[in-house]
Amino acid sequence: MAEDRPTGSASVSPWNAVYEEQRPWGGFRQYTHNAISTVKIITVLPGQRLSLQSHERRDELWIALTDGLRVTLGDETRTVAQWEELFVPRGTRHRMEGVGLQSARWLEISFGEFDENDITRYEDDFGRA
Repeated sequence: MAEDRPTGSASVSPWNAVYEEQRPWGGFRQYTHNAISTVKIITVLPGQRLSLQSHERRDELWIALTDGLRVTLGDETRTVAQWEELFVPRGTRHRMEGVGLQSARWLEISFGEFDENDITRYEDDFGRA
């Protein structure tokens, strides 16, 4: 799990709720428990990117399921490794880009009510408002 977890934010960080348990067969990490959340897997095609955007009513936790992803969080853009975990506090400008030779995949957990109308797009390659 990432060492540089955000603290002191107006956002509800999932890190305090993460629960890990070892079992004879291995173990598990639980990210939500009785919380309003949306869980999805996002696939980004090679050479494609999502809008540069933010949302004010939800936080997100991203877990890279593959290599081949570059992310923008605030003013920082960097490539991430498979299994890397990133927290995106509400109000943070963010974007994902596929930079590998194959499709890249993320697990995204949104904390709070999911509403497409909550998205503010700053740059959109697909012509949406």
